Amino acid sequence: MNPLLIGVAAGLVGLAMGVFGMLAFSASERSRRRTVDVREPSLPEGSAEILSVVGKAFIVLDVVDGVVRASPGAYAFGLVRGHTVVHKELLDLAHRVRRDGVIEERDLLLPRVVLPGQGASPSSTPDAGPGAQPAPGTAGAPPSSGHAPGQGTLVIQVRVAPLGEEYILLLADDRTEIARTEAVRNDFVANVSHELKTPVGAISLLAEALESSPDDEATVRRFASRMITESARLAALVQDIIELSRLQSKDVAQAGTDVDMNAVIAEAVDRTRLPAQSKNIAIAVGPPIPARVHGDAPQLVTALRNLIDNAVRYSPENTQVGIGLSVRDGVVSVSVSDQGDGMSPEDQERVFERFYRVDAARSRHTGGTGLGLSIVKHIVGNHGGEVTLWSSPKTGSTFTLRLPELSPSNSDAGRSLPAERQQR
Repeated sequence: MNPLLIGVAAGLVGLAMGVFGMLAFSASERSRRRTVDVREPSLPEGSAEILSVVGKAFIVLDVVDGVVRASPGAYAFGLVRGHTVVHKELLDLAHRVRRDGVIEERDLLLPRVVLPGQGASPSSTPDAGPGAQPAPGTAGAPPSSGHAPGQGTLVIQVRVAPLGEEYILLLADDRTEIARTEAVRNDFVANVSHELKTPVGAISLLAEALESSPDDEATVRRFASRMITESARLAALVQDIIELSRLQSKDVAQAGTDVDMNAVIAEAVDRTRLPAQSKNIAIAVGPPIPARVHGDAPQLVTALRNLIDNAVRYSPENTQVGIGLSVRDGVVSVSVSDQGDGMSPEDQERVFERFYRVDAARSRHTGGTGLGLSIVKHIVGNHGGEVTLWSSPKTGSTFTLRLPELSPSNSDAGRSLPAERQQR
């Protein structure tokens, strides 16, 4: 065969194979480019900008309930973890909206999600001098009411709506504090109404008794004395309510000044000296030490006076109330110890609630309003501190105010000069 023809045939075959290979490569590249160019799901145009300024926590879900986008607030509230919605109630709302196409709005009470490693912080131990024990309860935060959301719950207002054809938008507004405040206000109004009704009713009955026996001098004197007692109780209750309302509206952080706690102790002791003398109760105060805090001096005097007044009121005659001042690790502690009957653990859990009385009959006899310790709790909370309690039945009680020191000490050991207490 002619070698020339063989060469031409081989060249044509090679050219055909080259053209075929290039066509195959071009087809493959086009196919690959089409695969790469598939776009990821994206939000409708302009929605991302609107969500960034909406001012609420938001979550955007896709058709398989995956989180496409979520605000930092949604993560902070514990509504989202990773790319998953934590609470089934939110997913149920999203499913209903996706099915019906109708906007839904609900108020939900959800459990707070506890992150790994989180837990309740240990209670503080009051620095109350000799004999002090760990505090079973503190009052840094209001006690949870039976109707108010507890510390482990979250109240949110949720609005769920379709976003485009594929997505569901959840807007969440935290209403926990509003719900708690509303519940506390309702309880407060109910308690005040009940507490005011007692002395007002007693005064009304005494007035009727006086009217029915105007000529009996002994009866008139006895009923008049009881009317004076009930009137004083009513006046004290109204004054405490006014004081509590005033405390809740004052911003100590803005209006506070440099306060010497030694002067606060001296003023509080002076205001309670007469009731103590009437029961022959000695008030023992430890030596003064440098201790300054940022706050409102009259409020701090009121808080300490209430604690001393309680100690005197519930202590037997011929005993002692001890007041100690200490500074340690940047914390100023003022302890008030008595030699009274003490409290059970159950009473210690509730003693800072408004109108709660360990012994209601004895409180009425001693003139207590049930608001004194609640006022103490609010004052200390306003100053960024806490009040702790140690108590044992038949032994006595020690209340300790713990406040941030204005100028923390450089000494690791701190300074401590508690008042002496009598041996029991």
